[in-house]
Amino acid sequence: MLLSIILIFVIGYLAIALEHPIKINKTATALLTGVLCWTVYAIGSQHEVDNVVADLSHHLGSVSEILFFLLGAMTIVELVDAHHGFKLITDRITSKNKITLLWIVSVITFFLSAALDNLTTAIVMISVVRKLIKDPETRRLFAGVVIIAANSGGAWSPIGDVTTTMLWIGGQITPSHIIKGLFFPSLISLLIPLVIISARLKGTIKRLPQDDFVEENKHQLVLKTQNSIIMLVVGLGTLLFVPIFKTVTHLPPYMGILLGLGVVWIVSEILHSGKDEEERKPFSVAYALSKIDTSSILFFLGILIAIGALESTHLLNNLAVWMDKTIGNQDIIVIAIGLASAVIDNVPLVAASMGMYDLAHFPTDSKIWEFLAYCAGTGGSILIIGSAAGVAVMGMEKIDFIWYVRKISLPALIGYFAGIGVYLLFS
Repeated sequence: MLLSIILIFVIGYLAIALEHPIKINKTATALLTGVLCWTVYAIGSQHEVDNVVADLSHHLGSVSEILFFLLGAMTIVELVDAHHGFKLITDRITSKNKITLLWIVSVITFFLSAALDNLTTAIVMISVVRKLIKDPETRRLFAGVVIIAANSGGAWSPIGDVTTTMLWIGGQITPSHIIKGLFFPSLISLLIPLVIISARLKGTIKRLPQDDFVEENKHQLVLKTQNSIIMLVVGLGTLLFVPIFKTVTHLPPYMGILLGLGVVWIVSEILHSGKDEEERKPFSVAYALSKIDTSSILFFLGILIAIGALESTHLLNNLAVWMDKTIGNQDIIVIAIGLASAVIDNVPLVAASMGMYDLAHFPTDSKIWEFLAYCAGTGGSILIIGSAAGVAVMGMEKIDFIWYVRKISLPALIGYFAGIGVYLLFS
């Protein structure tokens, strides 16, 4: 049974990677892989089917939290975009030099990811990049760097990545210690790929035609600009409020994002309350939902339930224990976990590690927890499906898995090890 599940996962993973050559949509492959893994698990556990169903329900609850978070964040972003909120930002980024623009976008993403989280930041920044760059190849390069910057920025903040949040809530790390210990390694893990990818860029970008406001009079222009400012402030404000909401209420982040969506929805309704149904339609939540790429959310679902099957059958936990017995050296094990997180979601890997090493032997702020936060957070950038941010960007920009491997993976890998070198040198 276990061998069959591993085989299905590997074949499904290869099919996702070879989406374009085999001409089968990655979402269909991901869904099929996830369902087949659980089907084999259920058939192989005929006398314990109730336990399998309970495991599936448990994982579906965790997966749903991520999917609802993604759905809420993407809807808020689409509503802000419908009101030309991001135009207020892009109009102030005047540089057309590709290298300068790449560094501006990367630095903003790095720090914003620490305040929000890598998934939300990636969604927001891809929306901004879309407004700035016309050429698809250049935009994909920018999107690849956004993934690296979002994951690097999330690694040094207790609220920037799911894994650092898990370690914080579990008592393995404290906010001040993680920020102090991981800021520079995380920054290096971004700067090295930035330098490498910048060397490929030359010339200036072609900006997309600006969709200027066409109004009958100055009053209408001012009113529309005010609406843009209001929606940008409210939209970004609600996204920034999510980690605060989580800290205060201890409720999961998707509850905060749904609260934010409700607030943004109401504000949008108030701003357009005087218009008829046809005029209000482009600014409605229903219209924003129609613009969201639902297939990317279903892809996320398939990948995560497949990984859930690996976790429920204890394959991931057994892998972690095997590594502990075979390798022995903790630094090498943590580095390997980071590399594995490029293939398998870092959440179950970190969860398994938290189970392997207890707080009695490795107390709060021990080196292993801090190093794990860095490796699991930044290692996901090596492959596009290695992080939530990568999967979201993959769906939004239709980035091919093989393209990412050819163009982004090596710089991300070099940055990963450069950050490791900095951390081990000063730890």
